[in-house]
Amino acid sequence: MKCVRYMATRLTGAEGPSYTVDDALVALGFGNFQILVLVYAGVGWVSEAMEMMLLSFVGPAVQAEWNLSAHEESFITSVVFAGMLIGAYSWGIVSDKHGRRKGFLITATVTAIAGFLSAFAPNYILLLALRSLVGIGLGGGPVLSSWFLEFVPAPNRGTWMVIFSAFWTLGTIFEASLAWIVMPNLGWRWLLGLSSLPTSFLLLFYKLTPESPRYLCLKGRTADAIEVLEKIARLNGRELPSGNLVSDHEIELQQIDNPSEDAHLLSTTTKEIEHPLGMDSNLGGISSLMVLLSPKLARSTVLLWAVFFGNAFSYYGLVLLTTELNGHSKCMSHKLQTEKSQDVSYKSVFIASFAELPGLLLSAVAVDKLGRKLSMSSMFFMCCIFLLPLVFYLPEGLTTGLLFLARICITATFTIVYIYAPEMYPTSVRTTGVGIASSVGRIGGMICPLVAVGLVHGCHQTAAVLLFEIIALLSGICVMFLPIETMGQELRDSVQV
Repeated sequence: MKCVRYMATRLTGAEGPSYTVDDALVALGFGNFQILVLVYAGVGWVSEAMEMMLLSFVGPAVQAEWNLSAHEESFITSVVFAGMLIGAYSWGIVSDKHGRRKGFLITATVTAIAGFLSAFAPNYILLLALRSLVGIGLGGGPVLSSWFLEFVPAPNRGTWMVIFSAFWTLGTIFEASLAWIVMPNLGWRWLLGLSSLPTSFLLLFYKLTPESPRYLCLKGRTADAIEVLEKIARLNGRELPSGNLVSDHEIELQQIDNPSEDAHLLSTTTKEIEHPLGMDSNLGGISSLMVLLSPKLARSTVLLWAVFFGNAFSYYGLVLLTTELNGHSKCMSHKLQTEKSQDVSYKSVFIASFAELPGLLLSAVAVDKLGRKLSMSSMFFMCCIFLLPLVFYLPEGLTTGLLFLARICITATFTIVYIYAPEMYPTSVRTTGVGIASSVGRIGGMICPLVAVGLVHGCHQTAAVLLFEIIALLSGICVMFLPIETMGQELRDSVQV
């Protein structure tokens, strides 16, 4: 132990002050640097939203052109979620092991190439294969959100993560507008090709992106972390705190080792021997999963999986129901359906997309006032209230209005859960934890097309809506049992024992 303290003294100086990444970010504030990071990560979020929204338009168009069954149409959506299930888990592990930058570089490359090539798919099978690859790339979305989160000072985190989520809304509105213009004139292939272009923005400016200083510090690359923090200081016009940069778990280890002393750094050897849980920066996939299911995190992890499942099931279900209910609410004959103006469904989706704006405003107001948990649970319950009348066949205008209100609520829960999840997990398993939770959500996304498309096509609207009711209600109850409220708390680097 004396040797460890001697090494710490040589590295940082026993008498010198120290500061953490959180301390540095608070001192540097939210300035020009974070704005640039926000724009870059936000474009990735826009791209993912566009790729998800186009599913509402491509499925029906491909079904009509290739004479597909309702089951085959829903499978075009389901394979995307299946790919996202694989990608979210895989890219989370990659980014926790090799860095956030490498994580979103791979995902952007896969998404851009597969998305563009899917516009030229000559048959149904190849279209499914390419769209599943797009899903694998889209699974990296949580990497970008975690990357941005790790640059935001704790006092501003809730507000700025809501603003980050606004890019998703911009993507959905832009895609609905693009589909309204492109689909009637150029067809679904042009929509697929044009929707893949925003992802190329991430590749063009990739070399300018910095690695997360929190990740670098956890990896022991303190000099690299300081270099990034100095760049933030220059762009924001601020100064770093004086002293030596240390990670939070190094401070925790020192307190465990000898709470009465104020040494600021312990060696990597001590970290590995005394406190391996959640602090090994080279965790593999199985090791990371074991940390997520360790006694300290198991309850939070399982409940969060349930919330992500319910959120994705409800959100993507509402997106698909917007087109399906208006087209099949009276189970009219195929002839009557085809005689209806195609503009009606585009108009309904376009209007419903704007529900995300008040949803974002609502989450921005609630997330740092009511807290993450109360905000999410109350929005889930409100969504149930607005969906309930849809068990009956209603006029198109009233149906769109109720879906609009329900989508406000589910957008708020979706926004807040993507703030809450990265805050709940420590840096060592943050993107893996969010990635696996997102993967579980993709299972909900995979199943919901079979409900939204299959049941409604089969004249079982009441059963479909009741299933959405049950899922949303159970999700709200799960939120209430989450053990941690993260509002105003600093991000953790390790699992505390």
